[in-house]
Amino acid sequence: MTAATDRPVLVGLGTERNLPMVRLAAEEAVEHGRPLHLVHAFDWRSAFEAETVAAPREEAEDLIAWANDLARDVGPELAVTGEIVEGPWIPVLLRQSQQAFLLVVGDGGMSSEGRVAAEAPAVQFAARAGCPVLAARRDPPPQGPVLVGVDGSPSSNQALEWAFDCTQRRGSRLLAIRVVEPDEDDEEISRQLTEAVDRYAGHHPGVPVECHTIRGDPGRVLVEQSRSAQVAMIAPRGDEPGRGMLGAVAQALLYHAPAPVIVVRGLADTAGQGAGTSTRRDQRP
Repeated sequence: MTAATDRPVLVGLGTERNLPMVRLAAEEAVEHGRPLHLVHAFDWRSAFEAETVAAPREEAEDLIAWANDLARDVGPELAVTGEIVEGPWIPVLLRQSQQAFLLVVGDGGMSSEGRVAAEAPAVQFAARAGCPVLAARRDPPPQGPVLVGVDGSPSSNQALEWAFDCTQRRGSRLLAIRVVEPDEDDEEISRQLTEAVDRYAGHHPGVPVECHTIRGDPGRVLVEQSRSAQVAMIAPRGDEPGRGMLGAVAQALLYHAPAPVIVVRGLADTAGQGAGTSTRRDQRP
């Protein structure tokens, strides 16, 4: 991964309901050796509607202080900074994400709801942020593998590289899934998946990797596989350049996966081309 080492893990604070995300963001910052940056978007319109203009500002300062204490409980040596920024929440975080390593947001309960509005904050961040976006869930995930969906596109190879690094840092195992669609040949798709995995496995020799090709609808297959995963990773579009900023498979995971989802976006275009077999390969030092 090529992001500058001083880029922080970023988390937005709106109310006390966002405090659980701070713990998750702090854990990610500690794992990746990154600083943590807490941002509260301050809305003057709401402030003028309060009993006193000073009260909302004081509440924002208290929220930053509580979040700072919570983050230091996770990592006493963690570098934590806090900032109160004037402006609407979504534009503020999108702007700050351009200089961030990872943006951690809540999912707004979307994984438990049948319909999701395109303007939902988590959807906007996943589609437009300048860095990878972690959508947290309300319920803690199982201690299963790190799941990554691969489709052979350059952006999915970036997600695969990111997944290898995250798996190694978590001390977990990686589950790489390539979905075989109706017009595709199983053996050729398996070969492509093996080549893609081998390309990055050499840089992470201690990561156990399990590869599977599964025939079906990509979104449905990955959502089902995510039920036993500790986190699911996907590129924002994969091989769907005509679908705008967020492809159908990324949307399916974001909306329906019970596991936290990382939409791997905003990275330098360094991933190689290609991507294959239903084999298990445990790579040890």
